[in-house]
Amino acid sequence: STGISDYLSLMTASIFGAEELVQKYTADHDDYMVIMTKAIADRFAEAFAECLHEDIRRELWGYAKDEKLSVEEILAVKYQGIRPAPAYPSQPDHREKTTMWELMDIKQEIGVELTENLAMWPAASVSALVFAHPQSQYFAVGKIGKDQIISYTERTGRDMDETEKWLRPILNYGKKLLVYAY
Repeated sequence: STGISDYLSLMTASIFGAEELVQKYTADHDDYMVIMTKAIADRFAEAFAECLHEDIRRELWGYAKDEKLSVEEILAVKYQGIRPAPAYPSQPDHREKTTMWELMDIKQEIGVELTENLAMWPAASVSALVFAHPQSQYFAVGKIGKDQIISYTERTGRDMDETEKWLRPILNYGKKLLVYAY
């Protein structure tokens, strides 16, 4: 042990009720309101996640008590720590959401569910890991080789074919998704 304390948090933020409005506007053939409702709900979910992350930094963990950032600074990630999300470049395996859901009992606690393809429902939802370390920074996982997939599946105990399926976009060998143009 290094004796250095650090923290990791899991978080999920969601907007409930938007889907019902979308259904109403769809039935009314009001495409504009369907688009606006979805867009606004998504922005609210993102804003709530940003507020929760700020509360973690300033209040809950308190490692940035005096932080006072402008909107521009927040959008430019000028705060300490990072908030990467499953299925994004630094954490490309969607299946890590299932780990989060199990650890936090998210479906039971707040009602956000995962679909069979691991999309969140309600759709206006955000999930992420929160790292506090001052040197943490975003990165992208590049193309990965067969040896890395083998190592990953061994360490996670997951099926090789299933892992290749979920990580196909970042494989640097065979198993590519073929797209045909007609």
